[in-house]
Amino acid sequence: MASDLELSEFLKNVEKKAFKRAFFHVRNEDAALDILQDSMIKLCTHYADKPLCELPLLFQRILSNTMLDWFRRQKTRNSLFTPLSGFGSEDGPGEFDLLEVHANAAQEASTESAEDWIGRVQTLEHIEAAVMELPARQREAFLLRYWEELDVAETAAVMGCSEGSVKTHCSRAIQALSKTLGLQGIGP
Repeated sequence: MASDLELSEFLKNVEKKAFKRAFFHVRNEDAALDILQDSMIKLCTHYADKPLCELPLLFQRILSNTMLDWFRRQKTRNSLFTPLSGFGSEDGPGEFDLLEVHANAAQEASTESAEDWIGRVQTLEHIEAAVMELPARQREAFLLRYWEELDVAETAAVMGCSEGSVKTHCSRAIQALSKTLGLQGIGP
């Protein structure tokens, strides 16, 4: 059984990656924060008695299920109600503060030229946009494998599918990202 301190440390260590994963799926910062908070509450409320070694996969599965629930609620809500904002024009998603870019901005500024920094920021924005354009299952498999660094079996357990499906989704995601980023002049 994980102690309160261990559970707190675990949640602190996964919150940034989990937020980013939720944001990539729902494409709404406020909704991603709500999903993350709900997932953390569910873990603490229902699974605090589990051993610490079981928490990472359990949390990823809870996060996936919470995102699916959010999409189901949105689908139901959108089929019953038409928001007035739907009649206007939208310029696109709101600005997103890149966690990786701004983590050590002051330290990096002294070692990196402004041109290099802007180039890196633009490259990260292109990569994020390309990841967000992936189909949902490919995006989920890609983020779990390469962002969360889960192995194929763990990813299959979180996604509720076979290991072969995970490999297929990841392969297709990598091919799509390579093609999209290659067209934008971003190579390995």
